[in-house]
Amino acid sequence: MRIKFLLPAFFLFSSVLSWGQTISEALLANLHNAQARVILADGTEAPASTVVITRKWNKDLCAMSVKNISAKPLSVSEVVVFDLQHNLPSSTSIYGEGFQMLSQTTGTLGNPEDVGEYTDRKHYKIPEPGGLRTVYGMLTLQLQNSERVLLATTSCNKFISRFSFNEKRLRISMDCENLILPPGASWNLEEFTATAGNDRELLFDRLTAAIAVHHPRLKHDPVPVGWCSWYCFGPGVTATDIENNTAWISNNLAALKYIQIDDGYQPWMGDWLETGKAFNGGTENVLKEIKQKGLQPAIWVAPFIASPQSKLFHDHPDWFVKDENGQPLRSDKIGFGGWRLGPWYVLDGTHPAVQNYLTELFKTMREKWGCTYFKLDANYWGAMHGGVHYDKNATRIEAYRRGMEAIRKGAGDAFLLGCNHPVWASLGLVHGSRASMDISRSWQSFTSIGRENLLRGWQNGRLWWNDPDCIVLLNEDEQHPLPENEFIYHATNVFATGGMLLSGDDLTKMTPAKLTMLKKLIPPAGKAARFQNEKFETGVTRMSGCDMYSIFNRDDTAAYRRIVLPAGKYRLTDVWTGEDIGIFENEYILAALAPRSARLIKAVKVTSAH
Repeated sequence: MRIKFLLPAFFLFSSVLSWGQTISEALLANLHNAQARVILADGTEAPASTVVITRKWNKDLCAMSVKNISAKPLSVSEVVVFDLQHNLPSSTSIYGEGFQMLSQTTGTLGNPEDVGEYTDRKHYKIPEPGGLRTVYGMLTLQLQNSERVLLATTSCNKFISRFSFNEKRLRISMDCENLILPPGASWNLEEFTATAGNDRELLFDRLTAAIAVHHPRLKHDPVPVGWCSWYCFGPGVTATDIENNTAWISNNLAALKYIQIDDGYQPWMGDWLETGKAFNGGTENVLKEIKQKGLQPAIWVAPFIASPQSKLFHDHPDWFVKDENGQPLRSDKIGFGGWRLGPWYVLDGTHPAVQNYLTELFKTMREKWGCTYFKLDANYWGAMHGGVHYDKNATRIEAYRRGMEAIRKGAGDAFLLGCNHPVWASLGLVHGSRASMDISRSWQSFTSIGRENLLRGWQNGRLWWNDPDCIVLLNEDEQHPLPENEFIYHATNVFATGGMLLSGDDLTKMTPAKLTMLKKLIPPAGKAARFQNEKFETGVTRMSGCDMYSIFNRDDTAAYRRIVLPAGKYRLTDVWTGEDIGIFENEYILAALAPRSARLIKAVKVTSAH
């Protein structure tokens, strides 16, 4: 196999740290000179006489392709675009994105840690190349001298990029899913970037700007604000539940513009236009009543899945992703079968009839039902591994993206929120992106879900609006109520994400104090707080006319925190209590921030007029 290198001359130096060279420079030099190869479906490496891999660098961006120069078709499992000994300490801190939304990876090269419970490798059973821990789309390395290296693909049109590693090795590959590369044919691989610096946020700015070239952000302003039925009523939601909360919102807090009916209105997954018992056949009428109250109807749909009992699956078995025997593939045979009304089958986004169906489904919900907001859940299944598609030349990424384009066509100007979706494969396809697991009313959830959201804060307003999941402020268990400080921690975390705001409480039970807190979160900041590192202790959101400081202590003991103020004098106010903290210059120190608590502090520059 041949590798064609097109490299700037200054990159052609030894990977051994030389005089004056930083650790990040040495790593990037090592990367640029790394081996590349093609792995065939049988697990063997393609001979040098059969394929050429081209890597063409333009500063920190690399365009890559693979060409079959043999006379025979090649079934390609993967293209390993970089394979190297990284020469970094095993204690090097990392962050890697998941293939699907519920998976993230932190820890170190030698001891990676799962952030969520529903991981790619265990729960969804996505194979990892070479037995190495694998993340998808991007990987950051936080070096010990404050240098950072960010490795990522800036596109995801056909192949998902995989970053596999251990304490010694870094292996970056494109999953080609055993597709056939004909003689003389080429594939353009996804564009790659490798960049370094000391400023975490600036590195993410550069990455998201590069992504925007290939996948321009779908804009939908302002940041959505609304209410969701799931966290107070679950799948047992009734028309009366929706009507009562809609009336309350219309009379008390119309800023909660979108009224989202979540899972529970449909009889089976896939039968979205059929009548459900909870709504007595009146889903469309409930949505129209929302509109009559001056609010916007929103609805939950899982567009790529179907229950085996569904009319959709019964009538159109040929529309579904197949197994190796040509039968519809049950998702639990190769991964996770679904959390309700399963095991699920998966619509094939490469099938023309499926594309027409998805367009017509969302056109009906948009134009006839009046929905202006769609929460698209279980989207991961649209890019599920291990199946056979109608288009034998398409990857699972292409299947998902074609299905999503059909949905966009039918949904028109409606807001599209991706949930439980393949993160990198959704670039440029959704207006909003759910950033965490489901919230629950517990301290463990407030902290774990909060951290998931802050780890993805860099995506908000750059790739899409982040959805941190619902703000929940009411105690469900009055026998064991959560203390107020824990709710304040949760609310501060939601503010710091800068993204969407949906209330998850039964608002007919809302207390005056909690309503006051909820109102202080409206409208959302529209930009995430910026943090120096992944400890997420003190972040700042630069607003028009003020700075907002989100300060966290998730520990069980008091903690020291320090705000560094810009030049000048600032009046500080506690947002939640309304306390006038005073006027400060240079810094404000919290010597003992209470355990399990947070502060949201507003800083306004003091002028001579004050």
